[in-house]
Amino acid sequence: METPTRLETPATLQAAIEFFSDPDRCHAYMVQMRWPDGIVICPICKEPNPRYLATQRRFECRKKHPRKQFSVKVGTIFEDSPIPLKSWLLAVWQITNCKNGISSYELARALGVTQKTAWFMNHRIRLAMQGDSGGTLGSDGAEVEIDETYIGGKARNMHPRKKRALGIRRGGSFAGKVAVMGLLQRKTENQKSRVRTKVVPNVRKHQLHNEIAKHVEDGAKVYTDALMSYRDLGLYYQHQIIDHAEKYVDGQVHTNGLENYWSLLKRAIGGTYVSVEPFHLFRYLDEQAFRFNQRGDSDADRFARTLRQVTGRRITFEDLTGCEEEARAY
Repeated sequence: METPTRLETPATLQAAIEFFSDPDRCHAYMVQMRWPDGIVICPICKEPNPRYLATQRRFECRKKHPRKQFSVKVGTIFEDSPIPLKSWLLAVWQITNCKNGISSYELARALGVTQKTAWFMNHRIRLAMQGDSGGTLGSDGAEVEIDETYIGGKARNMHPRKKRALGIRRGGSFAGKVAVMGLLQRKTENQKSRVRTKVVPNVRKHQLHNEIAKHVEDGAKVYTDALMSYRDLGLYYQHQIIDHAEKYVDGQVHTNGLENYWSLLKRAIGGTYVSVEPFHLFRYLDEQAFRFNQRGDSDADRFARTLRQVTGRRITFEDLTGCEEEARAY
């Protein structure tokens, strides 16, 4: 295959629709994003420079082995999908750049697919949006806010059958909700603020301290509210507390950065997705964290960053739902 001219990422949704209307251009762009050095590698045996079958838009490895022919989708979130690349690329554009996300119903109408297919596409793209959580927060003197919130509907609005299934006897403010912990490193001279979130089984001291130890550098400046679970953080960090019963800000001591992020997250979940199952919640957290952490990038940069992460992150419908029969039907 001849080395193609490097393609520029479209800057707007309108430009993306026109750009990806050509299947050959979609293929060439994905080859460019997957193998940026221009050397195509067989995903099975890792042999470089396979033959290109132009009429099929497929490659053929020069070694003899099963599945010697492969497309640009193999080994990515797009593998085994009958959906054309142009629809996949437009779906990636919308979920990465719509501020509050895009629901499966809206995506289905936009692409002309079923809601079930759009839901599966959304979750595959969320997998590619998962960020690299390597390294610790709070290095080089950066300040870190730590807070927790609860995601879910109010117990008093639940159907009695659902209350019984969840074991809810009283309608407390946190009953039936899922606890989410957040850590936000405040902006520095060289970097905007960035956030990490995680679903936690509870907000007890040992649970929160374990997560803080994984993600925050020892000795960093950390700010929390007056939750008793944050006691003894001063043994390892420069810990300061803001008691929301008295005030919300005391100089640099506050958690308003994370409070702002929680409002963005809940607006997306409540306004766009309406209802999120607890066992899928972490995927929606990854989606919102990606858009927040990359908010300084252009639409084209966020789109390209996601496409560079599609390789090696395949997920099947059975893995996603745990339902083998529905996976076979799909």
